[in-house]
Amino acid sequence: MEKMSDELPRGHEPHPTDRRWHSLGAASSSSSATTPANYALLEAVFLLGLVGVIALSRRRERDCSPAIPQRDLPVMALATFALADTLAKEKISTWLREPFVVEDGQHKPVAPEGHGLRHAIGELLTCTRCVGTWSALALVGLRTASPSAGRAVANVLALAGGNDLMQTCFRMLSERTNLASLATDRARKEAS
Repeated sequence: MEKMSDELPRGHEPHPTDRRWHSLGAASSSSSATTPANYALLEAVFLLGLVGVIALSRRRERDCSPAIPQRDLPVMALATFALADTLAKEKISTWLREPFVVEDGQHKPVAPEGHGLRHAIGELLTCTRCVGTWSALALVGLRTASPSAGRAVANVLALAGGNDLMQTCFRMLSERTNLASLATDRARKEAS
């Protein structure tokens, strides 16, 4: 594979479709606010964290400490949901998102901002699925490094996630009940 040079002949402008690796954080010549290198750096950080969790797990296995039992996975999943939702959407996490994300008047994320790595991090922080993946890595890492602390954090977040799900179900049930009541009232008026 031939390496493409970043140097262009004098007077030659780069074509917007050139696919070249730029330095991390540098603006791309195309309309994209990020480059493949920006995403590669984020993936490398994630993989480094994953390798760390694997190393911790192997050390625990050698010490005859149990891995995370399968029965704890639903709690961990609910905790991951709650943490991801808090980081990606809630006002309390505005301080974390602010350098990377444009938010509306209610502190709800609207779009990533900036260019390069800053924009890529903004994209990550506006995606609950993406933040969920990183949250899962953090929670499993904590649980592996310190089982008692990991269980405590996971339990608190799982309870918060359960509360969130119940509040959502209650709101949906209330809305449906209100709509059914309005429809019944309308049908009575039409029948009269």
